[in-house]
Amino acid sequence: IITKAPLIERDVELLAELAREAFVNVAVSVPFIDPAHARLIEPGVPPPARRLKTIERLAAAGVPVGVNVSPVIPGLSDSQIAPILQAARAAGAQWANHILVRLPGPVAPVFEARVRQGLPDRADRIMKRVRDTRGGKVNDPRFGHRMRGAGTYADAVHALFARARRAAGFP
Repeated sequence: IITKAPLIERDVELLAELAREAFVNVAVSVPFIDPAHARLIEPGVPPPARRLKTIERLAAAGVPVGVNVSPVIPGLSDSQIAPILQAARAAGAQWANHILVRLPGPVAPVFEARVRQGLPDRADRIMKRVRDTRGGKVNDPRFGHRMRGAGTYADAVHALFARARRAAGFP
């Protein structure tokens, strides 16, 4: 199960039972540690501290839980990878993954408008970095590229994530 909603805590006892009897695990998406950036890009969803609390509650109940740093937004949230991983590990996350941002169809103009409105001095740089990881576009739907991106900046993000994951003590 991949979620960003604390509503999953409603089923923590069932998930714990499933973890003991079968195979279930949960990944909680935490794309930002900075609550202002989270509110800017994902208004109306639970803030980072609340998502980390969900990881903590699931881990305490015996549910295998990880963190999904997703989406990583080049030029905006890539600098938050290490603190996210440290906080998630402290909350009980057992593994960590990441996905680079991709902006398919109608998502692209909404994302760009939010960035331009909330971070006007950084918007051009952020959009350039997104394009740098997507071959000059904001989305690359090809299998194997959708979640990873490509190019020098994407490679740098992946290397940063790998270092931060090791430093936080994740396998």
